[in-house]
Amino acid sequence: MQPKVQNFNLKQIIFEPIILKMKNKNLHTLGIVFVAAVGLVSCNGLGKMVKKADTVTYTLTPQPLEMHGDTVAVNISGKYPPKYFGKKVVLTITPKLGEHALESLTLVGEKAAGAGTKIAFKAGGSFSYSKKIAYSPDMKNADLKISATGVVKSKSKEIPAKKIGDGTIITPLLTQPDEKAILGPDKFVKVLPVSADLEIFFIINESTVRPSEISRKETKDFKSFTKRAENKGFTMKGMSVSAYASPDGELSKNANLAEERAKHTIKAMMDELKKDKVNAGKEESFYTKATTAEDWEGFKKLMEASDIKDKDLILRVLTMYTDGDQREKEIKNLSQTWTVLKEKILPKLRRSVSVLNCDSMARTDDRISQLATSSPDSLNNEEILYAATLTKDLNTKMNIYKAAEKRFPNDWRAANNVAYIALMQNKADDAQAELQKADQLSPSNPAVMNNMGIVSRWKGDRKAAKDYYAKAGSSTETSYNLGVIAILDGKYSDAISKMGSANTFNAALAKVLAGQGDAASQTLDNSPGKDDAISYYLKAIIGARTGKTDMAISNLKAAIGKDGAYKDMARLDLEFFKLRDNADFKSITQ
Repeated sequence: MQPKVQNFNLKQIIFEPIILKMKNKNLHTLGIVFVAAVGLVSCNGLGKMVKKADTVTYTLTPQPLEMHGDTVAVNISGKYPPKYFGKKVVLTITPKLGEHALESLTLVGEKAAGAGTKIAFKAGGSFSYSKKIAYSPDMKNADLKISATGVVKSKSKEIPAKKIGDGTIITPLLTQPDEKAILGPDKFVKVLPVSADLEIFFIINESTVRPSEISRKETKDFKSFTKRAENKGFTMKGMSVSAYASPDGELSKNANLAEERAKHTIKAMMDELKKDKVNAGKEESFYTKATTAEDWEGFKKLMEASDIKDKDLILRVLTMYTDGDQREKEIKNLSQTWTVLKEKILPKLRRSVSVLNCDSMARTDDRISQLATSSPDSLNNEEILYAATLTKDLNTKMNIYKAAEKRFPNDWRAANNVAYIALMQNKADDAQAELQKADQLSPSNPAVMNNMGIVSRWKGDRKAAKDYYAKAGSSTETSYNLGVIAILDGKYSDAISKMGSANTFNAALAKVLAGQGDAASQTLDNSPGKDDAISYYLKAIIGARTGKTDMAISNLKAAIGKDGAYKDMARLDLEFFKLRDNADFKSITQ
């Protein structure tokens, strides 16, 4: 038989015995005991919250924290278990990254006064918290802790600070100063086309080259040119001979006449070149021939340049009629004008035009390089600018561009190119001074604007850099440079787009930060700096991010082998957070 269970309530247990025992006590004593008993029942809950603080769970995203675009995003979710959060408690929680306190969050019990996220007593509850904080170097290796203060009316208790995560991955700061500067290009050409021409005039209906034509000053000048061309080593490519007949006369006769004039001109040129002992032009293959039976085009040009009385009327005839015979008939009807034409216009159309085409060879590269360092004043502007491209030594380049700047002070390219080399030498202040000169000589020049953008970015002013790049307009170099800024702004997809197919460290870094590890590795493998320590270090980060421990360790060894500074860097780098207990990682970073 089960024993009878007696039911008790709180009133019976606490108050009735007290009342019985206090029969002989005065009312004041009874009041004190009553208050104490009520306090026992209605505890404010703060002590319990402190005691069981470990039952609260916090999740930090990401873990470890990451810096992007100069800021660190802190995303915390918290969960309170059932029957934990006091009904009248107001709880203020404050995340703190190292010494940097973030904005606080207020949580309130279901019966608490005031605004805040409600947390139920019986069911428990949760909260979400998202804030950004400006990055500072002391956040690189700092704990993220949460501290809390609970308040019920006038009473408060501190809940001990609790570490919930680590900060901070700062991989975007690996960005290198590899922006693409733009040179002021030289216009030097190794082969310069050179030509000389000669007109020979004929008597009406004749094709023989008269001695008087050979003895003319124009012919002598032409022959002198051929001699100089050969003496200077010009390459004589050929001579074109075009022969013409005036528009008067029968077309078939004029066609034969033009043909004969071309033949006689070529024969005369061959004889004169041979007489002057010029090697070129001995063979007929050296000459090309063209003939025009009725030179109406030449007639029109001479008429337009003349002051003949019926000039406009004749030009209208040329426009109205396309048939040569009809044109000639209409013009001859102007009898007085026709007489003038026969004297002033038509004789000039009975001619041949010979054009000798040559290639003038510039000084050799070796000679230009020699003169650029020994006697730069002997070079013209294009030669000295070209000379700087013939050497890889930056100091030599700088000296040549400075010589160009001294000799040609009004050419913006010289000052800009001095700045270009200064940028390659990481001398931003020197580059800026030269670019200011270049800008005065050629305001808003795209190359100068691009280069000034680089200087601004290196000096920490990204906004000014963007403004300069906007003025520079569209170019591969400027687009790439905007990509570098996009990395620092935390816009990695934009950076990848702007950098295009560039195989550089920064292009690979953008892909790493965008989660494209395989593409980043390929970019590094194709980059000129693939064997640099920093490239191996980035590959180690790719390995750590993708869970490829062997890849991370082997590349980290290679980076440290090339530059011992990466040992300490890796030990403190939270990219390798998950490898800190790895024996191989410890052995190469200790």
